[in-house]
Amino acid sequence: MSSPILSLKGLRKAFGALVVTDDVTLDIGANELHAIIGPNGAGKTTLIGEITGELSLDAGSVTFAGEDITRLPIHARALKGLTRSFQITQVLPGFSVLDNVATAAQAHAGSSFRFFGRVSAERALNDQAMAALEQVGIGARAGAPAASLSHGEKRQLELAMALVSRPKLLLLDEPMAGMGREETERMVEVLLALKARYPIVLVEHDMHAVFRLADRISVLVYGRLIASGTPETVRADPAVREAYLGEEEFA
Repeated sequence: MSSPILSLKGLRKAFGALVVTDDVTLDIGANELHAIIGPNGAGKTTLIGEITGELSLDAGSVTFAGEDITRLPIHARALKGLTRSFQITQVLPGFSVLDNVATAAQAHAGSSFRFFGRVSAERALNDQAMAALEQVGIGARAGAPAASLSHGEKRQLELAMALVSRPKLLLLDEPMAGMGREETERMVEVLLALKARYPIVLVEHDMHAVFRLADRISVLVYGRLIASGTPETVRADPAVREAYLGEEEFA
């Protein structure tokens, strides 16, 4: 693997006696989609929060693009290109689809306009927003109210909002949560295209999607990594199969 875009070394986090991240060490390649999987309560979302700076560490370090960012706050990490999506969609339902993305671009770039009501007047932001919407496959819905989108389209919108922040690494926390099979398939196709342009860390429960998308997979159980490798290696690992017995489908 080439020099990693992200290196986690000995991450540890506990809430009282509950250890939620237990000596996690992991490198994310600059040209890979790396999936992090594990049963409910394994600490996957906690780990994403530690990478982005939403949660402080008890021990360990986070290095991003060759720089130690362990002590940097959330906004400073975001400005360096660490961009995440959330399990629950975070869109402005009263705004149009285009204005949601243009507002996200405005927040990242620092527009000359002070008020959200004027964001639609800024051509550069709208052009950038439209390009992101086309990239995630919902350009035709640009003028629609965000509230009118299906659940899957809202996840695509949220992804477009992430793209206008000019990410160096995308951290996607269950982007296919709550989707039906058809919407999941559309999101998989979007992510297959995006992985050619951006390194991605993907937390996801849909194993069919994970094994289609991932270059490498790491398995987290009770805050500890029990396996990491290619999809084929992870699929055949007895410890992984035991951890998912009766819960996940690996066929």
